[in-house]
Amino acid sequence: MPQDAFTLRYIAKELKQRLTGGKISKIVQPDRDNLIFIIYTANGNVKLEACLSAQASRLSLTDGETTAPLTAPNFCMLLRKHLQNAEILDIEQPDFERIIYFDLKCVSDFSESVMRLYFEIMGKYSNAVLTENGVITGALKTTSIGENTKRVLFGGVKYTLPEPQDKFPPEDTAAVAEALKRYEGDKAGFISGKVKGISYATADEISNSHNGNPSAEDIKNYVFGTVPAPCVTFANGEPNDFKVVSVSKDKKEFDSVLGAQSYYYSYITRKKKFGEKKNRLLSALDSGIKKIDKKLANMRDKLEECKDTEIIRLKGELITANIYSLSKGMTGFEAVNYYDEDCKKITVALDKTLTPSQNAQRYFKKYAKLKRTKQNVDVQLAAAIEQKDYLNGIRTHVCTAEEIMDLEETERELAENGLVKKTDNRKKNPVLTPYREYRFEGFKILAGRNNLQNERLTKSLSPNDLWLHTQKYHSSHVAVITEGRAVPDSVIKTASEICAYYSEGRNGGKVPVDYTLKKFVKKPPASNTGFVIYTDYKTALATPCAHTEISEENNGKRK
Repeated sequence: MPQDAFTLRYIAKELKQRLTGGKISKIVQPDRDNLIFIIYTANGNVKLEACLSAQASRLSLTDGETTAPLTAPNFCMLLRKHLQNAEILDIEQPDFERIIYFDLKCVSDFSESVMRLYFEIMGKYSNAVLTENGVITGALKTTSIGENTKRVLFGGVKYTLPEPQDKFPPEDTAAVAEALKRYEGDKAGFISGKVKGISYATADEISNSHNGNPSAEDIKNYVFGTVPAPCVTFANGEPNDFKVVSVSKDKKEFDSVLGAQSYYYSYITRKKKFGEKKNRLLSALDSGIKKIDKKLANMRDKLEECKDTEIIRLKGELITANIYSLSKGMTGFEAVNYYDEDCKKITVALDKTLTPSQNAQRYFKKYAKLKRTKQNVDVQLAAAIEQKDYLNGIRTHVCTAEEIMDLEETERELAENGLVKKTDNRKKNPVLTPYREYRFEGFKILAGRNNLQNERLTKSLSPNDLWLHTQKYHSSHVAVITEGRAVPDSVIKTASEICAYYSEGRNGGKVPVDYTLKKFVKKPPASNTGFVIYTDYKTALATPCAHTEISEENNGKRK
């Protein structure tokens, strides 16, 4: 991500055009490294995001949702105190630095002043600093006098720009040319390492635009004379960077650098949130499955203890049958096992302190206890196996999820099962996530993203719609909306491939997929979400294939 002085120069120009004259109406600090400013302009409200984290520092426009903490952090309160309703007078980049500052006219009931808010977009050193007349009023990240630092940042001291790096200014072509003569190796590495304000990503573009051998004059002209052609570059079908201009052929062009930056970071943010949520849900599921496995092991140990239940009963009966030949004080006896075809003898142990009748009762009580234990454990074992299968089904949906919206309802389902914590900010009436939707030969094909969707989809079908599910694998429920028409084999094949793709068997070659009419699909009472039974089905062997999904986002097919 080229958040270098070269790129920030264009971002500063665009922000100046968009925001100058606007007024700050709201300031929010969602977390430690992020600030959000709602700015009222002549063209409506604009949301400015200052991300000052080490990984993705930037100053950009966004339209994403903003979540404000219940208690605003100290720096946010300071900004609200001074900058609420402040007018933006100017936006500039000082001295080709990775810094953009806002000059702000601040008016209160008793005073009027001009303050300057610096945004330092410098990786792990990124910061926001509010100053008045060159003196720091407050900073997002402060330093103290005791710290071993060349630059002091706290209220009351004079604000100074970061110490200059040992690099050549891009306009000093003589010095750059001289150093370039002595350099052997990657020219992009030289430019980013020796020329001020240029990241490796930008340096690589400079090098590529001059066939890998740019001169000092080429570097200067690129930095100060480039006509912007903002774009997002792609690799393997996914955005991998945004640029002021790029020689890459695999790119998406934008009207502004801010637009390209917003598109790229929107993708990065969604991807990060998706990965974090997916990992969190998988961790919760794995923990739940591990607990069930532990319970199953304990239950099987108890069943192992109950395996001699019938022998215990037999010994009680043999004592009763031979009671007149037994007496108190005996430690055991041999008797014929009349249940055995060969009438083999069996040894029966006795407690010598008990009478024969009491010994028989002891065996019968132990038999009754083991029988009850076995009956209860059998029921619990079946329930635990069913619950484990249910969680494995949810796990399949999480593993096959491709977007964060695929996980929203799954998260609610896990919260209802006590596997993840319910969030306080959940909507009372959440918007239902749309099914995966496909069109093939005039037929609509729908696929559920999770158990809740699977159940909702199956319930919504007409009796003669086609319903599909993988055989012996967890998968999405897939439906072909027939509208009374006969479904061609080619449509069944496509629907089967989609069903196989969104199943736990999609990495194992051809997958058997059962299909039947909806009227033959039933949900047993009190069964888990998404569980059904079905009859009158046929089976197709399908090669897993995602196919092209219809997306409202791009008014057509998602690539």
